[in-house]
Amino acid sequence: MCYFDKHSKQFITWYPCTSFTEFLNMTAPIKIIDLFAGPGGLGEGFSSLRDEQENPIFKIALSIEKEESAHKTLTLRAFYRQFEFNKVPKEYYDFLKGKLGKDPFDTLFQIPKLKKYADKAFEEAKCLTLGEDNKEIHRLIKNALGKNKKNWVLIGGPPCQAYSLAGRSRNKGNASYNAESDHRNFLYLEYLKVIAKFQPAIFVMENVKGMLSAKVNGNKIVDDILKDLKKPSVRIDSDDPDAEYEIFSLSKELDENPKPPDFLIRSEKYGVPQARHRVILLGIRKDYLKKTPKTLTPPDEKFVSVRDVISDLPRLRSGLSKKTDTYDHWAHLINEGANPALSELEKMKLSSVARDMKKSLGRIQGKSLTKGSNWHQPSLNSQNNKLSKWYRDPSNKRLICNHDTRGHIEEDLVRYLFCSSYGRKMKESPKAGSFPLSLTPNHKNWESGKFADRFRVQLADRYATTITSHISKDGHYYIHYDPSQCRSLTVREAARIQTFPDNYFFVGTRTEQYVQVGNAVPPYLAYQIAQIVSELFK
Repeated sequence: MCYFDKHSKQFITWYPCTSFTEFLNMTAPIKIIDLFAGPGGLGEGFSSLRDEQENPIFKIALSIEKEESAHKTLTLRAFYRQFEFNKVPKEYYDFLKGKLGKDPFDTLFQIPKLKKYADKAFEEAKCLTLGEDNKEIHRLIKNALGKNKKNWVLIGGPPCQAYSLAGRSRNKGNASYNAESDHRNFLYLEYLKVIAKFQPAIFVMENVKGMLSAKVNGNKIVDDILKDLKKPSVRIDSDDPDAEYEIFSLSKELDENPKPPDFLIRSEKYGVPQARHRVILLGIRKDYLKKTPKTLTPPDEKFVSVRDVISDLPRLRSGLSKKTDTYDHWAHLINEGANPALSELEKMKLSSVARDMKKSLGRIQGKSLTKGSNWHQPSLNSQNNKLSKWYRDPSNKRLICNHDTRGHIEEDLVRYLFCSSYGRKMKESPKAGSFPLSLTPNHKNWESGKFADRFRVQLADRYATTITSHISKDGHYYIHYDPSQCRSLTVREAARIQTFPDNYFFVGTRTEQYVQVGNAVPPYLAYQIAQIVSELFK
């Protein structure tokens, strides 16, 4: 029996290990393999968990993502995580300031003294495609796991477009669409192949709510997924055909087998400032199952609001996509365009909204705003919100990156002004019937009711609606609550709502950044799941 005392640098003879190698295996971080990783939201949550001595409990051994910009974001984060918080090199922050180019692969990773850290990041984050590069991916997993091939964790969320309600709605309008031939319905099988071949002690699988109702050949696909995950060898050739898993709900304590709806996690209940409802499955290998896992615990406060997490960010104006893009011209167009709407609102008995718009117009004529920057910019605002500690760079550097606005057409600026004022006064986002005639868009379905909430303001004192990759399109569903800014959310604001730390830099074009954020798992939710998983290894 032996125990290694860090202070005396000696073994104490009562701790149950038989060799120094076994001791290292017991104290080393638990390895994580992250499939369909996206920009790394799940992995960030697990990697952030620390023990009482601030040592990481989990370590990502390998992450796989096929999309190039998301892979670059993953790699940059893998580089950053190698350093203790007070030893992150100055060059990392220089990159965040835009001093080392737009792509970390071009300059940051080429700096000689940082090359060994870059090489480790390259080993961890791989740009490969499940289903196409399986031979290489399985080789990498085998190498990453090394000798400890059993007590590790698999995480990931197979792409969900074919399960999502929006995706299924689009498919209904396609007469040639066939669910049975849509490979996206079966990407979970690539996840299953890894389980069957490498048998992790625990897995965490995330997908959209629509998975609960999606059907193939008239059968609910979730039933097949659950059956396959419980005994992978029934569907996939396995190195251990006897390996079986018990699937647990993270939201409900249950005495018997959970039903599919029991796996639904409502993120707003657990400190995430958005109504993100996702299916999350916790699987435990039966021979490793020592105790029933705990469930997520709601915090004391009712919920975290949009204002709670983005109000301290610098105020910005939107850009103009088809006009001279100066602040004065921007302000002039809004003032000029708002006049007809103000008169109509009085007649519609929405005078409180009209007054709020006038007040905001006055503020627009005051101190001018910038459009922000993709790079680190100074801010005099002090960070003070309900998740401040989670967002803040550990070195207490004030980091604001990926916080620049996109351009909007002239007519949408006034629509955004109206929506934000309406939301502030009426405590809800306006539907099509509440819009003044002068702000009615030229959209054939506007009055049909099908797109009644085409313009949606994110209410300041509520949690946000779900941040999805659609935010990369036009921003109409993600209007900032402040009328005087007349814009949609920036990437950083969306990232705050998704609970990414402020020093988490998203690589790529703004559109690519939006897609990465919209597709991610909220790291703060993943962190809470990691706490539950860590207890199972004790």
